[in-house]
Amino acid sequence: MHIRVGCCILGLALSTAGRGGAQSSTGAFDGQTDVGRVSHAGSASYDASRQSYLVTGAGRNMWGAQDDFHFVWKRLTGNFILSTRAAFTGRGREPHRKLGWTIRPSLEPNAAHVSAAVHGNGLVSLQFRRTAGATTEEIKSPDSLPDPNVIVQLERRDGTYLMSVARFGDTLVTQELTGVSLPDTVYVGLYVCAHNDTTVERGVFNNVRITTPAKRDFVPYRDYLGSQLEILEVGTGNATVVHQYKGSVQAPNWTPDGKALIYAQEGRLFRFDLAARSAAPINTGFATRNNNDHVLSFDGRIQGISHHTAEDSGASIVYTLPAGGGMPKRVTANGPSYLHGWSPDGRWLVYTGQRTNEFDVYKIPAGGGDEIRLTSAPGLDDGPEFTPDGKYIYFNSSRTGRMQIWRMRPDGSGQEQVTNDGFNNWFPHISPDGKWIAYIAFPPDVAADDHPFYKHVMIRLMPAGGGPARVIAYVYGGQGTINVPSWSPDGKRLAFVSNSGQP
Repeated sequence: MHIRVGCCILGLALSTAGRGGAQSSTGAFDGQTDVGRVSHAGSASYDASRQSYLVTGAGRNMWGAQDDFHFVWKRLTGNFILSTRAAFTGRGREPHRKLGWTIRPSLEPNAAHVSAAVHGNGLVSLQFRRTAGATTEEIKSPDSLPDPNVIVQLERRDGTYLMSVARFGDTLVTQELTGVSLPDTVYVGLYVCAHNDTTVERGVFNNVRITTPAKRDFVPYRDYLGSQLEILEVGTGNATVVHQYKGSVQAPNWTPDGKALIYAQEGRLFRFDLAARSAAPINTGFATRNNNDHVLSFDGRIQGISHHTAEDSGASIVYTLPAGGGMPKRVTANGPSYLHGWSPDGRWLVYTGQRTNEFDVYKIPAGGGDEIRLTSAPGLDDGPEFTPDGKYIYFNSSRTGRMQIWRMRPDGSGQEQVTNDGFNNWFPHISPDGKWIAYIAFPPDVAADDHPFYKHVMIRLMPAGGGPARVIAYVYGGQGTINVPSWSPDGKRLAFVSNSGQP
């Protein structure tokens, strides 16, 4: 469900570099250098097709009063979030070889700094030097991560530094640091230190994101950050940015032929050609105030949209039109109505409707007719979606206090809870083979009945019948990230949206 329509005001995201063409060896970064005393020069290379970095570095250590390492850097000002999936290559010679993120006011080896350090033996620590030449201190993570795939985030938030780490697939554990004063403009970037200056170590960094978060005075549905359209390989967890836009892009659908994505952009729908990497508007006639609740029929022939009509005081109303564009036909008589799914046979639409101050799940014949109420429990019910075999409708509900994933039969019977954890889980999307559910998880401090913009969220994957869930993407986003069905037709990829402001 998406309550209002807005327009962009903020600028281009910083994430990974774009596709094709000549690429700098440092990708999204400004430069690279060896810092301190090293016997072997380090290096960095950027693989534009995978959007990954290979960084090599020597250096005796990053500790005490001086650091020796190879640094791939960018100058940033203000608040930011640095995130990557990192791994050493090879067994290495020293258990305390290090890689990660570092924030420094200068390139001097004795500079003050705040660094996220992943060691070769699995130790992870938030290391810092308060002033130039001072002795390094650290806060150790409670978890050891002797794993080749480690998620490492380092955030500056109004002078507080937060390191969040996890084995890929797990939820992040955060350490917080206050009382270290670095200038507003700093060098930030990736590093590798061999911890033995007679050798060179190598680190691979995937899913590198440099995010400028929303400001504290951000006003939802008035202020918008830039958007990255991303493709996630579900099997590997690697994601690549395929499109960037300075304003608000939300809720990508995948076309059944696998060739394009359809997304909402500032009230209109766009078709993004994945081969050409280009976007074109879809003709939706008078419906130019569409929110992000739009869904293609299973056969890809018809597009369902949710348009805010002037005739209904701006309420969201469900319409259908040919997938390639055309004049919309009204389906729901009542509003607000927010579309989320089609039945596999194309006969039914399922949507969230607000009636008498309650949000519940409804279904209606695709050609129009009387709506049928499927849920009636107190609290918000939202995000309904049919399974590919038509046997269930999955949805999310806050009826137990937190927002959790539920399912029911197409007639509303047999309602049962599928997830039960400390997160607020929204928008279950069933894989084409019906075996898996992907959904977005908001942190516990977000209200159960809210799915706001610009939060640290996770895309999680679990068996369709219930069972342990694992994280497949760590995202700065929320509203618009994955509101609608976004599996590729082969079930191997997901499309989603992340966000970042102008630095």
